[in-house]
Amino acid sequence: MDDSRPIFAQLAENIENDIISGALPEEGQAPSTNEFAAFYRINPATALKGVNVLVDAGILYKKRGIGMFVASGAQEQLTGARRDKFSSEYVRPLLAEAEKLGIDSTQLTQMIAKEAKNS
Repeated sequence: MDDSRPIFAQLAENIENDIISGALPEEGQAPSTNEFAAFYRINPATALKGVNVLVDAGILYKKRGIGMFVASGAQEQLTGARRDKFSSEYVRPLLAEAEKLGIDSTQLTQMIAKEAKNS
């Protein structure tokens, strides 16, 4: 956790990351808010707020008396949303800067391939 964003938002993103990676499988039970609170050493109300963000988005759902579960299709939903965010936050600005510098799509592709090879 860092100080740049609200803790509940960071928790929600960490849970999303676990769903995307498969660490929390679809239809699998997610840790309870108290377990999240203990693990991250945060207030249970903050943990609940982070979990509720994902419940409201349809990523997690509650089974009364049993706990929280990852919704079917959550991984695909999250991956799609992250790809859209990646495009708007990184690809569009990259293309705009390339255009300013006179870099065409072939040159840009070559630059990306070169950097990918070096990383």
